This record gives sequence, C-alpha cells and structure tokens, in this order.
Amino acid sequence: MPIYLPIAELSVDLFFLIGIGAAIGFISGLFGVGGGFLLTPLLLFSGVPAPVAVASVTGQVVASSTSGAISYLRRGAIDLKLGAFLVLGGIVGSFVGVWIFGVLRALGQLDLFISLGYLVFLGSIGTLMMVESIRSLLRARKAGPPPPRRLPGQHSWVQILPLRMRFKKSKLYISVIPVMLIGFSIGIVGALLGIGGGFILVPALVYILRVPGSVVIGTSLLHLLAVMAMTCMLHAIQTQSVDILLAFCLMVGSVAGAQFGASAGQHLKGDQLRALLALIVLGVAFRFALTLFLAPADPFSMSSLGFGENL
Repeated sequence: MPIYLPIAELSVDLFFLIGIGAAIGFISGLFGVGGGFLLTPLLLFSGVPAPVAVASVTGQVVASSTSGAISYLRRGAIDLKLGAFLVLGGIVGSFVGVWIFGVLRALGQLDLFISLGYLVFLGSIGTLMMVESIRSLLRARKAGPPPPRRLPGQHSWVQILPLRMRFKKSKLYISVIPVMLIGFSIGIVGALLGIGGGFILVPALVYILRVPGSVVIGTSLLHLLAVMAMTCMLHAIQTQSVDILLAFCLMVGSVAGAQFGASAGQHLKGDQLRALLALIVLGVAFRFALTLFLAPADPFSMSSLGFGENL
C-alpha cells in the first residue's frame, strides 16, 4: 500500500516502512542500542533524500527511547546530575551540528559528507567492537581470573582536570569538562548523521569516566532523549527536513520489533551480542564503501540504488 511522504516528496510502500522500523526495533531490543546508525543508512539505500532521512530519524529515536528512559527513571537508575551536564553539552553540540548541516546542504555536499561520515565512523567503531569481542571470547576460553578493572572513581587524566564536581549517584568526583565534551561531541554527530549515539556514549561513560554499570544505561538514555528531541526541533525549524509521516511509520514498526528483540537477547551472551553487532556495523560501512567507490552501471540514471522505489 503506497503512501506519499510530503517532505521526502516520494511514494513508498507503507508495509515496507513499517518492516524497516520493525527490523531496527528488533536490533535495538536485541543489542540495547538506539538503532539510528542503521535506520538512517537503510532509508538512504531506499531512496529517501539524505536531509529527510537524517532529520526524520531523530524523531523516531525520541519516540523509541522515551519508554526506556521513563522505566530507568522509575527504578532510580539514572544519575540526574551527571545526565544534566551531558545534556547541556549535547544541546550545544546539536545547535552546532544543525548549523553545519545547513551549510553543507547549501554547498551541495551533504550527501557526500553523510556517506563518508558513515563509512569512517561505522568502519572504525565496528572494527574496534569486533577486536574487543574477539579478545573477550578468547579470554573466556582461557583459564584463570579476568584482568583487573579499575573501580568507579579511579581515573587517569580525568582526575587532573579542573572544575571537579561530586556525582553521588555514580560515586564519582570528576571534572565536568570531559562530561560536557562527550555530550557535545555526540550532539554534533547526532545532528549530522541522525545517530542517537548510545553505542558511543555508553563505552565513553564506562571507559573514560568510569561510570558504574548500574546507572550508565539509564543516564545514556536520558541524554539520548533530551538531545535528540532538541535536534529534531532544530531540524524542523531550521532545515524543514523532518517528515512526520515517515517518522511515525518507522516508530510503529520499531515499538513492536523491540519487544521481540529484547526477548531474543536473553538467549545470547554479551560477547556474542557484541560480535554480532560489530558484524552488522561493518556490513553497513561496507555498503557505503560500495556506494562511494563503485561506479554505477548508468551514470545518468535517476533510479535509486537499493531496495526502495524508483524516484
């Protein structure tokens, strides 16, 4: 059943969009990530214009992360003080990111930047995740205790920075500078690529700031919800690229798919999940590489490359 997307200015099958949303929701529930880093590429491969794909995904990410953030808040598993500084840096980053987005769009380089950004970003992240997963699997097979890990509050260069503050929920006494810089960086990335950044923020909080695992997921979701909501509003006002109908169809599918993904994730080990996620990320990066470096069969064709409908 085809529907017309007014902002994207193309017709797409309704069940196709819901199916994409369900697939991303399943992956989100399975791995505990936002899914924006996969949803935006799928829309691009389907023929949706890059500005509309990036901006509309921000709305879908907000809708899909709301229930999770509320659930963690009710359980008291969010460091609100730490999250406030992350959100503050993220909002500033979203303003900067949307401004850069508009400049690149005016110059006609936005599509190329998004493709190169996903290739480099996902390629590097996927490689690091795969290396870490393989090391974890190999360590699990060897006898002996695991390597010692620093406890929350034990830091290296983070300790010497000024403007230190105590975060009682996370049991940390650290500078707010790296906290805001992390939020700022993810805010820029989210505005430019339509990525919530949860799969970047969580490792950053754990390995750089040493945030305890009991509050790291909830705090990450709080940052994701607030910053992506601001990014969606900025895109709607400044770039007029948010397609509400597209975001709604994706949201309907993702809500259903997330439930099945969460159930399936209980039957796999953490190392196996990380390895599988790394393979998916590298697969998407490889697809962008093909798009960038392989010449099309017909350079003057107006048809989209992928499994979407022709423009």
